[in-house]
Amino acid sequence: MIQKDFIVNLSDFQSKFQEITKSLSKAKVSAEIRVMIDTLIMFVTMMFEFVNKLIVQNEEQSKDNESLRDTIKDLQSTIKELQRQLGLNSQNSSKPPSTDGFKKPRTRSLRQSSGKKVGGQKAHKGSCQKIPHKPDEVKQHYPDKCLTCPHLSECKSSGSVFQCGQSRFVIDAKIETIVTEHQAMEVAHCPCSNEKLTATFPGDVKAYTQYGSTISVLATIFNTFGAVSTNRIQTIFKNLLDVTISEATILSMIDKGASLVTDTVKQIKAHIETNSDIAHADETGLNVNSKTFWVHTASTDKYTYLILHKKRGLEGVKANGAIVDYKGVVVHDCWGPYFKLDNIKHSVCCAHILRELNGVIDAEESHVWAKRFKQLLLNMKKSKEQALDSNKTELDESLLKLLLKEYDEILDYADIEFPSPKKVEGKGRGRAKKGKTRSLIERLRKLKDEVCRFVKDFTVPFDNNLAERDLRNIKTKIKVSGCFRTTDGAENYLKIMSYIGTAKKNGINAVKALKAAFDGTPDIIFGR
Repeated sequence: MIQKDFIVNLSDFQSKFQEITKSLSKAKVSAEIRVMIDTLIMFVTMMFEFVNKLIVQNEEQSKDNESLRDTIKDLQSTIKELQRQLGLNSQNSSKPPSTDGFKKPRTRSLRQSSGKKVGGQKAHKGSCQKIPHKPDEVKQHYPDKCLTCPHLSECKSSGSVFQCGQSRFVIDAKIETIVTEHQAMEVAHCPCSNEKLTATFPGDVKAYTQYGSTISVLATIFNTFGAVSTNRIQTIFKNLLDVTISEATILSMIDKGASLVTDTVKQIKAHIETNSDIAHADETGLNVNSKTFWVHTASTDKYTYLILHKKRGLEGVKANGAIVDYKGVVVHDCWGPYFKLDNIKHSVCCAHILRELNGVIDAEESHVWAKRFKQLLLNMKKSKEQALDSNKTELDESLLKLLLKEYDEILDYADIEFPSPKKVEGKGRGRAKKGKTRSLIERLRKLKDEVCRFVKDFTVPFDNNLAERDLRNIKTKIKVSGCFRTTDGAENYLKIMSYIGTAKKNGINAVKALKAAFDGTPDIIFGR
């Protein structure tokens, strides 16, 4: 402002000086004074030129300084973004724990303190290991003095010896190999038909030497649910059962298991489509023959459905047919392609949002809005839990309005604290880069209904943990084996995991479920 005023005043002075110069040039003065006037005019003119040059240089310097300030601002923004990325881990972002490396972050619980003392609470019923079935063997123990007493049998017969009411149980297992020889019998001369008769073997006994369904079930369970490699399965069978099984045979058992549950898995998909009001969706990468594929899941409290696809985006999401024509609420982690499914109601996983907020707080402590919003989500969660404990099916209307109002107020404050970046003129085309924090603020404002759905509808959960649990075993499998060699192998694995996952959710353990599948009754997982 001062510089502009100076330039204006200088221009006025130059104009007045030129007028004075004209007047002096016409004045009648002595030669000596004329020389002095001309010298003075020349000197002042040179000063004007010098000052004008300084003004031009100053303007150029100001432009350079402004450009440098913009560059510094961009560099500072880049440094902050790099620092933010370096500080990301499984506790403050969507990164999986496997990416944390050796510097494991301290686990940060999203739970709030209940204010209760640590340990069992009053009126809490204790629990211990339950006896799975009736004892196969009973051993009776007598007092040490009685063991050498000649009157022990007399005491037993008289009824003076009885159980004192105390029992202890030891649960153990018997590991043994059972070999069954099937012999085809021949009748040399049947008196009824007057011919020689030869028996046929049962339909499931096809080879000279083969393995029974229990070994096939164990091999399949070890490889899928247990994430044990085929090579180690060989070693286990050799050491436990003294049975030598080739890797090819083990893979054949797994393939057979997958084929036996294929139709049942199709039924799982149909049940999710038609019998569930709430579904969970998620996806994770899978290395198949050195290429990245994607596992997509549709999960409910009763069913697990897993499929393999080359793409993670809309094409892969649509391939997960269980949610394409779904009419209920789908809980997901805010992955963009899910919002292109117009038929469903969306609910955003708030656990993911909390991790993002932790990332903002870790990167910039001054972001008060992030701390406030994190606390708001936790308060919403706690309010819902307290309402459920009181057998309520919804929040009090006044409390809900208060929470939703605070939601908007915090984001209004976020707009002040972290405004949208302004586009610098002359710096390329398009919009100014927002950054992760600003994008999160705008996403929270845009998806208010989807973020708050869990507190408006008590049937909708706070997080997407159900889907994440269904994918967890897959990450363990990859951690152990590294990859799948073929797409067929990966698809077979996912079929079996869909079947086992559904069985577990319906109270049937994995071994029992697969045994039923190998015995021809895979639909046992539906209670049939």
